[in-house]
Amino acid sequence: MTALIELKDVAKGFKSADGSLRSVLDDVDFRLAKGEIVALLGQSGSGKSTLLRIMAGLIPADAGDVRYRGQPLFGPAQGIAMVFQSFALFPWLTVQQNVELGLEAAGVAEAERAERAEKAIELIGLAGFEGALPRELSGGMRQRVGLARALVMEPPVLLMDEAFSALDVLTGERLRNEILELWDGGQMPTQAMLVVSHNIEEAVMMADRVLIFASNPGRVRAELPITLPRPRRADSPEVRLLIDEVYRLMTSATTVTGAPEEAPRPHLSDRLPEADVGRMESLLELLGDEHFRGRADLPQLVEESELTDEEVLPLADALHRLGLAQLSGGDLLMTPLGHNYVEGSHEFRREIFGQQLLTNVPLAAFIRHSLEQEADGELKEEPFLKLLSESMDVQEAERVLRVAIEWARHGEVFEYNYHTGMIHLPESDED
Repeated sequence: MTALIELKDVAKGFKSADGSLRSVLDDVDFRLAKGEIVALLGQSGSGKSTLLRIMAGLIPADAGDVRYRGQPLFGPAQGIAMVFQSFALFPWLTVQQNVELGLEAAGVAEAERAERAEKAIELIGLAGFEGALPRELSGGMRQRVGLARALVMEPPVLLMDEAFSALDVLTGERLRNEILELWDGGQMPTQAMLVVSHNIEEAVMMADRVLIFASNPGRVRAELPITLPRPRRADSPEVRLLIDEVYRLMTSATTVTGAPEEAPRPHLSDRLPEADVGRMESLLELLGDEHFRGRADLPQLVEESELTDEEVLPLADALHRLGLAQLSGGDLLMTPLGHNYVEGSHEFRREIFGQQLLTNVPLAAFIRHSLEQEADGELKEEPFLKLLSESMDVQEAERVLRVAIEWARHGEVFEYNYHTGMIHLPESDED
């Protein structure tokens, strides 16, 4: 198969707040061939969006080789278009004008611009809305405009960065199916698509290959070919087996070659999963009920909990980190401590949660130790944010610290004053 995009040993880093270099991507090998759809799955902050921008030529790689149609890529490629999670439409322009923007920038004559834009608008099902403003459209219609704006350029390569995640489930599914119908019917000008997603079912329904992206730094760690013909039925046994396999790959320590990967030791700068304590407890209680009896297949757990993949995976990761459950082969297993936790009183749960937090989350243990060294038992949050910013961007550092604080408050490890930004020992410890 003819390669349209090829990446070899690609690396990318950004400067942290203190001036040190933070590695975002490292040793990334990737090949997007003509005639295929590839889905890329991975945690938030793993560098997937950065990778797409490198492929599009929007930002340069620090190291490695990036090629489009066999030629080195040193800037924006005319044959590569992107569709973003945010609709990114100009609110003062009509649908027609928004779709024509790229053609106008490329110097296409007015008459040809209008004709090509009308065809693209009709192709994605918005005929009759050419004169509408974005505020007059639903979310699904606005995303269609973003798609038409990309397709009107007739790009050989289409990169979709969480293109359906801002839509409700039904709208996103409908738009995804319509895109697949156009693709399989040969109506799209695009020759290859790369779809970044958080939705495992979406990836399996669309892709010819699913790649699992690792974090810290970002790299391809596993690959799953999918040979099922489209259209695919989400409830078919074949699709459900593939979804199970993706869950297994996302939660197991294996490399792209299938070799076992050494489990990373907890580190001060670990990116803690976005996991609410109340939801963690609810998921653990569901895991321990009569239906699951302490062991659940993750896709079943998603269905029973009525949460999304994007919500359940961080919760499962958090329970695993805290030793209350274990991830194994795409299943979540309650540990003996997890059983005791579910059966315990509210006070007992808090005590166990705090103990496990100090044992398994170095950031929480470091903050607690630092507070104990202070005469008044309190410190500003800034030093901890600065420390985290050495290995992640400021926004991610703030998110990680916020998660650590919420977990610590539940486990009565330390408290936080939202008015002053001070972290302090619990009152009972201060006394």
